[in-house]
Amino acid sequence: MSCKLFRWAATAALLAPVSSFAGEVIANASVTLSAAEVREVFIGERQLLGDIRLVPVDNSLAQADFVSKVLQMEVPKYSSLWTKKAFREGLNAPPVKGSDAEVVSFVKATPGAVGYVSGSSAGVKVLYKF
Repeated sequence: MSCKLFRWAATAALLAPVSSFAGEVIANASVTLSAAEVREVFIGERQLLGDIRLVPVDNSLAQADFVSKVLQMEVPKYSSLWTKKAFREGLNAPPVKGSDAEVVSFVKATPGAVGYVSGSSAGVKVLYKF
């Protein structure tokens, strides 16, 4: 490769857009929710979908991005919100799983479950990407 061609390729690589984080909001097969409804579930404002109890689950690997992009708040505010909900309304914060695989497994096995993963997932319903 000529020196000029190499410099051009290196410059093009540096100027190419960097792909951003692409997560997915996933759900048990029994659940269909809009983006606004997902937000309501994760901030404790919605617990039922018809006669199905909704069960949100957090993912420690993708939580900061999900909370920022989908819930439009910071993680400390999200944690504080759930602390207040626990004391005022007796609600439990969503359980936190440590990996995408744990979240997928939980969502598959739990009727009404809604979660999010840091990439694409197989075997669960994808509600939307964020």
